[in-house]
Amino acid sequence: MERRQFIQSSAALAVGAVAGVGGSAGQVEAKDNKASVQKYNSVGRTKMKMSDISFGSGRLTSSSLILRAIDRGINYFDTAPDYGESENIIGKALRRFKNREKIYLASKFCHPIAYSSGKSHLQVGSSKDDYIASVDGSLKRLGTDYLDVVFVHAMGEKESFDDEKERLFDPNMLEAVNELKKSGKIRYLAVSSHGPNNMEKLMLEAVRSGYFDIIMPAFNFMKFPKVPDLIREAKQNGVGVIAMKTLAGASDSNVELGPGKFEQAAFKWVLNHAEVDGLVVTFKSVTHLDDYLPASGQPFASVDQRFLDSYAAMYGSQYCRTGCGDCGPSCVEGVDIASILRYQMYFENYGEEKRAMMAYKDVEKNAESCLACADDNCNSACSYGLSVGEKLRAAHRSLSMQA
Repeated sequence: MERRQFIQSSAALAVGAVAGVGGSAGQVEAKDNKASVQKYNSVGRTKMKMSDISFGSGRLTSSSLILRAIDRGINYFDTAPDYGESENIIGKALRRFKNREKIYLASKFCHPIAYSSGKSHLQVGSSKDDYIASVDGSLKRLGTDYLDVVFVHAMGEKESFDDEKERLFDPNMLEAVNELKKSGKIRYLAVSSHGPNNMEKLMLEAVRSGYFDIIMPAFNFMKFPKVPDLIREAKQNGVGVIAMKTLAGASDSNVELGPGKFEQAAFKWVLNHAEVDGLVVTFKSVTHLDDYLPASGQPFASVDQRFLDSYAAMYGSQYCRTGCGDCGPSCVEGVDIASILRYQMYFENYGEEKRAMMAYKDVEKNAESCLACADDNCNSACSYGLSVGEKLRAAHRSLSMQA
């Protein structure tokens, strides 16, 4: 299969953004027959009502795309200080779109530096002032005076559950959140995880704690057996659920099913779970708006299952399930298998070569030792039939720029 080549829009800055995004009717009519958001869902116990398909801005390059997304009815935008120029670009768009109260902005407790193996995320030992400074920096770049949501981001990147739990409930972070809420700078606290370690367990701790208003786990059709139990308990506790990584690593793949058909099927599968309030996916072009938004508010049908089955048949033995980590203990060298394969996915499928290589450079135990490994015990440890050893060797060559 060839990687899909999405057409980059060079259209002029969108104008006339919809004033009634997320209105009481919960519907936005399509403009000029273009696909638009058709459903808005309440997010847990919060007062937010978000577009079921919402905007991830990890690779944002154009403020006009933000305005076009608003025009199509998207009202929730996920960004972070370490997403390159994302916050500045959204801020530029907001200077054209005057109805700040009509959209929701989510950012993260991060340093505004290039992503590098989680080092941008505020860690245990950060002071209360560090957390407040992170939000203040986001507000300045976004050109707004409040965030709707702030995330403790990317839980589960360390193997130690206890270490990650300490970050999840860092007293300095919680104290900062209280102060930020009182000052009106943030509205809600959230937590995200795409693994590779203890994703569901950490999210469950957050749900049961009462501190967090929203969780954002990785969730897609490729099999996350523990996530359904997690999101059911979140629903019971009034905690909102926003899904990410919904395309199972296929954001740039052409599975020959027609434009957007696989993506729409994958989104409908996720949104078919009543516990999911919405999903966030990266938008890089106007083509993505056209391809993704037809899934908004639509039921999951048998034809959608056939699309997913076709994808799984072609890629099921290639896709490393985010948050699994079952193969980790099989490596006598202690190679950080799950993290490395996630970075390779960023490199190979998401077009984030620089981010992936920077992250790989800081992996404590990389895959160099795999080049001479003759055992490949990791292969038999994978429940999904991945050739883990081969994938690790390929990852090392690409991520370290070795021939």
